[in-house]
Amino acid sequence: MNDFQSNEYVQFFDGGIAPTLENLGGKGASLVTMTEAGMPVPPGFVVATAAFDAFMDAAGITAEIHALLAGVDPEDVAAVDRVSLRIREDITSRPIPERIRELTRRAYDALQARFDAPAPVAVRSSATAEDLPDASFAGQQDTYLWLEGFESVGEHVRRCWASLYTSRAIIYRLRNNIPNEGLSMAVVVQKMVNARVSGVAMTLDPANGDRSKITIDSSYGVGEMVVSGQVTPDNLVLDKVTLAMVREHIGDKHAELVPDPQAHALVEREVDAGRRAVRSLTDAELEAVARMAKRAEKHYKCPQDIEWALDRDLPDGENLLLLQARPETVHSAKAPAAPATPASPGSLWGGFSGTLLKPSA
Repeated sequence: MNDFQSNEYVQFFDGGIAPTLENLGGKGASLVTMTEAGMPVPPGFVVATAAFDAFMDAAGITAEIHALLAGVDPEDVAAVDRVSLRIREDITSRPIPERIRELTRRAYDALQARFDAPAPVAVRSSATAEDLPDASFAGQQDTYLWLEGFESVGEHVRRCWASLYTSRAIIYRLRNNIPNEGLSMAVVVQKMVNARVSGVAMTLDPANGDRSKITIDSSYGVGEMVVSGQVTPDNLVLDKVTLAMVREHIGDKHAELVPDPQAHALVEREVDAGRRAVRSLTDAELEAVARMAKRAEKHYKCPQDIEWALDRDLPDGENLLLLQARPETVHSAKAPAAPATPASPGSLWGGFSGTLLKPSA
């Protein structure tokens, strides 16, 4: 990790500091916990909530934000949009305190020093009120993919801070009686996975809460493309004990999101008919994903909703990576149910955390 040491403002996944929701947000705390448990998590660090809090204190805009939000009606979407835009523009126009910026730069340099060549990263929001057993904030804040260089990373950290006040996040909090006071935002900076195949998995059947099943959605390329509903993934249901196939639906998977070295960005590419017609995971890969999901459930002691990817740059047997694990929020508090109607294809993909936004040029 070079000579960088985790501190109040920046914490590496393997930095040895106990993860808490208060300082790392839901996503960040989960990634640190999974790394400490020896799970195959791509390396990275978290810009902690203390950095956001210090930024907001220096900006002096917290009281104004609370005043703007106090009279907002969550059913008046146009009014929410106006308030959201004003708050986010105010946040993204403020300078980051020099100490926080320098510590983030040093952490970024230390992360890059782990690789043989410069590696693109994902910058992902990690709010203190997300990935909780009784609330799902998936999609409420922002994620930026395939960023290169510290200047871009630093700018998108600030955009993630601002995404605490997206319209959808404001409306979600208002409708669920979650106060804005005390909220904070951490930001994950993580090595980008060059995903050949990616997806999500739940350690139950989301159609009925049957905990004797594992349900996996998979598609080609980087998984966030499916969040927008542009592709239909394979939808696979396995027996949790034997890992035998219970149900299988081959999705169309007509396109994939892949890196373009010349453009230094992710681009959409058409998938040929032959690849569309076959399952995106081999039997061995499918079993490996299921076993990883079971391992996450055993570690957290409750049903899990995980994100995973197969990295094309790593050898078979070492290429399955765990990107996120969160409690399943719909059925996990209920008693297991008898099998019922099968899940619709692609039904798991709404669990991907964060809204994918293309980095600006």
